[in-house]
Amino acid sequence: MDKDLNLAVLIDGDNIPSKYVKEMLEEIAKYGNPSIKRIYGDWTKPSLAKWKDVLLKNAITPIQQYGYTTGKNATDSAMIIDAMDILYSGKVNGFALVSSDSDFTRLAVRLREAGMKVFGIGEKKTPDPFIVSCDKFIYLEILRNNHLDETSLPQKNNKDKVDSITNKVISLILSTISDVEDEDGWAFLGEVGKLLQKKQPNFDPRNYGFRKLTPLVKSLNQIQIESRKNPKGSGNLIYVRINS
Repeated sequence: MDKDLNLAVLIDGDNIPSKYVKEMLEEIAKYGNPSIKRIYGDWTKPSLAKWKDVLLKNAITPIQQYGYTTGKNATDSAMIIDAMDILYSGKVNGFALVSSDSDFTRLAVRLREAGMKVFGIGEKKTPDPFIVSCDKFIYLEILRNNHLDETSLPQKNNKDKVDSITNKVISLILSTISDVEDEDGWAFLGEVGKLLQKKQPNFDPRNYGFRKLTPLVKSLNQIQIESRKNPKGSGNLIYVRINS
């Protein structure tokens, strides 16, 4: 996380429910300073009434966009044009695109090509092309259920809230450890986490009921874990190895 990032937060008001606003903004603040916060939609529509109640208290600027043509999403077009204007202004070095709409896939790709850090935030229904076009993608449903204890949520009591750790997920973690392991088979968990994010932008321990990657890894019998003293400072570093 780079707290020095200046982020432009652009919200698709037609696509994102207002109930997520508090958790969404708290999550974005973990990754940088949201110096621009805008939401796009046709504010003459009754469907956006709930958003009006939360805009002022969260300092989000509404951008009016009328739907000129039936079947065409003018909101998406306005948000994309605004994003490019912000990009060329040089005022930010990252974007948070809040939508579950695959129409923003090309925008995310273009922003990353320009050297921007791109965070995607949307519901679990978000199509894969938009997810993989972002540096990191966060599910809104997980943010709503983010009051976890320090290790994990008992998954048997939270089937509606978290995903199961499937064999596919385990294989992804194991192969990533193999990619960065040393000659003795040990891998620094920090490097594993970074590579996991690159391979699968929506990988998030919270999806599986864990606050951090360390307790998730500890829950897997296939992985050995070791805590080592940090030679460059205080605290310990976590290393992992695949059990033979």
